[in-house]
Amino acid sequence: MPVTRKPLHTRRIELQAYERSDGLFEVEGRVVDTKPYDFVPIRGTRSVPAGQAIHDLGVVLAFDAQLRVQEVRTLSDAYPYAECPEGGRALQSLVGLSMTRGWNAEVRQRLGGERSCTHLRELLGPMATAAFQAISLLRAGQPERLDAQGRPLKIDSCYAYGAERELVRVNWPQFHRPPAQAD
Repeated sequence: MPVTRKPLHTRRIELQAYERSDGLFEVEGRVVDTKPYDFVPIRGTRSVPAGQAIHDLGVVLAFDAQLRVQEVRTLSDAYPYAECPEGGRALQSLVGLSMTRGWNAEVRQRLGGERSCTHLRELLGPMATAAFQAISLLRAGQPERLDAQGRPLKIDSCYAYGAERELVRVNWPQFHRPPAQAD
């Protein structure tokens, strides 16, 4: 007998990146939560009709070509509690921070717990990745970033760039590591 499923909750997350006319870039992240039935948030008083947004929240980060945050805006179009829009204020502490190595740890430290809105904070990791992808053409002509031993930093940064993979064998044969043999 096949298993059936009944929809309970939908979360849409959308990320978009832009080039601005002032030389900066923007990445916008948005989270929208809906339910297929009328819903009253726990300890809440507002009833949210089926299909309408319980959360419709967003963050816009303006950044430079080095991925350094220059401006932060938060968007609060739908939220369950009156206090929710204030949860975005703490994100101003991200101005000046670089969306590179250590970004997620720094975000957790600055914005963890009651200091900010969980939904906005959860968008920030994927937003950094989208920002990095958005400016990939700027990096295309730049020299490969290397560690102190001259090994490209890309190696072992993900599955495809694993030292045992074909991509490394073809592009950096001197750093290729033959796959371990299974017993």
